Amino acid sequence: MEALKLFFLALFVSGAHSVTFTIKNKCPYTIWPATLTGGGKPQLSTTGFELAKGASQSIDVPAGWSGRFWARAWCSKDAAGKFSCRVADCASGQVGCNGAGAIPPATLAEFTLNGHGGQDFYDVSLVDGFNLPVAITPQPGKNCPATACPVDVNAKCPRGLSIKNADGRGTIGCKSACLAFNTPEFCCSGNFATPQTCKPSKYAKLFKRSCPQAYSYAYDDTSSTFICGAGGGYDITFCP
Repeated sequence: MEALKLFFLALFVSGAHSVTFTIKNKCPYTIWPATLTGGGKPQLSTTGFELAKGASQSIDVPAGWSGRFWARAWCSKDAAGKFSCRVADCASGQVGCNGAGAIPPATLAEFTLNGHGGQDFYDVSLVDGFNLPVAITPQPGKNCPATACPVDVNAKCPRGLSIKNADGRGTIGCKSACLAFNTPEFCCSGNFATPQTCKPSKYAKLFKRSCPQAYSYAYDDTSSTFICGAGGGYDITFCP
């Protein structure tokens, strides 16, 4: 009996320290948000779902979780029922990504909960390129800063980085310079794999001018990582 009491107490404590993420879609079209858990830990209860224009969905995340959120758009199923998206697809063939990450370019909302010093760390990253604007807002009760990339970087995307819609008219994704050119200098690899040797390229600076709070390249930590006390919850809004 005592062991059973301890078991339910552990469940209560675990639940009390979970964090609620509310995903909101303010885009003028349907999107398909996705999640990826890092560190080899179990995936969340949902790894991908459909979210209509104006809709929202909440997800409970365990204490100590780390991972990322992103959203896919321009998605459909083929005649065989295989699901795919033109940008930020995870290539699972399903709405759920099932442990697969986004294929760049993709705007990422990244979190480490209850990390160093018992604090939450979060950021918006354009290191893998851009597909949709996004904002991270601590929910009421958390007196912490919001961060966002609220503008449509696609509208300013250089021709060599642009991914066009099916009709070839509109830009629906903007590649990072690493993805577009695959050189150590742009990818912060090889001889450029340290903060001292890897500097922001003209393309990273373009991202930074558009979204000053977001990561624009791998070592863009000082202006792009945000910290908050653990607990509570966060809103992630696409097209804020």
